[in-house]
Amino acid sequence: MPTVQDLIDRLETEAAADADPETTPDVGIIMGSDSDLPTMEGAYDALSELGFAEQTDFAEQPTARFTFESYVVSAHRTPELMYAYGETAADRGLDVIVAGAGGKSADLPNMTASIAYPIPVIGVPVQEKSVDSVIGMPTGAPIVAVDAGKSFNAGLSAGQVLAREHDEIEERLVAYHEDLKDGVADVSADLHDLGIDGFRERHGE
Repeated sequence: MPTVQDLIDRLETEAAADADPETTPDVGIIMGSDSDLPTMEGAYDALSELGFAEQTDFAEQPTARFTFESYVVSAHRTPELMYAYGETAADRGLDVIVAGAGGKSADLPNMTASIAYPIPVIGVPVQEKSVDSVIGMPTGAPIVAVDAGKSFNAGLSAGQVLAREHDEIEERLVAYHEDLKDGVADVSADLHDLGIDGFRERHGE
């Protein structure tokens, strides 16, 4: 069973490897507890929608050009791991971090934003009561945050950050947005043309 120190050693070894950034994870997804995973899965879904693959071995990149990794990092139970993750993020090739935490003391996103600065961190309050804690950063130590539970939007925002340097991701974001617009047009036409009863029948409502 790996220890916290084992994970810290792993991160530091990867940071010292001077790996080609094209082979390392582009996005890091971290959360304060594995109980946050059902909420944070939206970020995985968004990045997958944009063609990202999950990278579980730092030394072996999947066939996809753009990848993400994930860890459980507790700001309160494993602060040393949080510091190691933030301090090694740049050297490990990460361009953006999505960080989720729950409870009233949801400190992981904003603490990580401070440690990993200037890497952008997108905070996800796992619960409504976590919002104030996640967004409560002082002037000069910014964090970007989405609404409670909206990790899918956090994943899309991570894609937007990377799209400024990678045309391929920008094209995927635009295509995704166009699909959303087409979906609205489809249901609008159905509601008008079929009437409410026909709409409910077709769409199973």
